[in-house]
Amino acid sequence: MKTIYYALVPLLILLFFAAISSVISYLILMIAGDVVSMRKIVSKAAQIFLLISIFPLRHYLKLTWSDIGFAAKSIFFKQIGYGLILGLITLMPVMIALYAMDISIIDQAREWTAEKIISRVSLALLLALLISFAEEPLFSGILLAGLRKKMWLGLAAFLSATYYAAFHFVKTKTDIPYDELTIGSGFQLMAEAFANLLNPEIGSAFIALLVVGLFLVTIRTQIESSIGICIGCHAAWVWQIKLGKDFFNTNSNSEYYYLVSNYYDGVVGPLVSVWLSLAIVGYFIWKKFYIK
Repeated sequence: MKTIYYALVPLLILLFFAAISSVISYLILMIAGDVVSMRKIVSKAAQIFLLISIFPLRHYLKLTWSDIGFAAKSIFFKQIGYGLILGLITLMPVMIALYAMDISIIDQAREWTAEKIISRVSLALLLALLISFAEEPLFSGILLAGLRKKMWLGLAAFLSATYYAAFHFVKTKTDIPYDELTIGSGFQLMAEAFANLLNPEIGSAFIALLVVGLFLVTIRTQIESSIGICIGCHAAWVWQIKLGKDFFNTNSNSEYYYLVSNYYDGVVGPLVSVWLSLAIVGYFIWKKFYIK
């Protein structure tokens, strides 16, 4: 029973912050006016609250920064570099395969100059690093460290990866007109966002991101204080996907289109699930038979 309780605590925390964000978003819009969609404010505010929660939760759980996965500063930044290389090595074969199978086709409509390419590549890397710096300390860091104090490591890793995958689908596309907003509008959006987890269309993408999460927590649990590697690896994946969206279109007419999710980003899907699952299994086989 305690294990179930601890497994649900992260969900309760997310619901709490989502509820606070719903109220705050309404108040902001009432003061600022019709400047942005409420759903965007609710989403970003909840993410900010989750990120900030790392600090009080670390003290409450009596975790050191090392417990969360942070190494010394000099090592940490080297780890990010190693992670970037690992991310390129692990996702680049998928990107090449998608191009070879005509799932990803070059966008002929866009005109690129060297200056535009350099600018876009740099901006995509910056955004990728920001995303990974936010998500990895949260999921592979504080969440995994907190759960593993209360349960078997394998279960903690699976739950951390599950929350990581689910996080990407707690969203809604509904835009409520400004003149129809009420104090309860944010809660309506919140309910729709969580209900999206029951959407059957997210199935293959959810499984793929679950495997992605497992890959990252494998790094985190197999290498001491390795959150830097997780950040770098995650950033490299996001970087490649963002650049793929810029330079390529997804071809739904490809006979291999089923290898990607038509719900998500044109990359994540069954192919990623199989590829990274093989990488995880291959690592543990290698560890068992070749590491003494």
